[in-house]
Amino acid sequence: MVNIRERRSAPAGAEREARRVSREAEAKDALSDYAKAQKAFHENRERLKAERLAREAKSGGQHFGKAKQDH
Repeated sequence: MVNIRERRSAPAGAEREARRVSREAEAKDALSDYAKAQKAFHENRERLKAERLAREAKSGGQHFGKAKQDH
């Protein structure tokens, strides 16, 4: 039976450094994508809010949709 530890050698220093740099770059890209998605979401939400407020102001402050009912 062959010992797995004997068969696999530890990565060389340059290889470890390359892996570390690669992981850091991937993490930075993932955070960048997340930040872009969050920014787009908030901008869209603000745009929709402004449109809704403009519609409500134009209609005299009436709300669209079902009226709330008291129980």
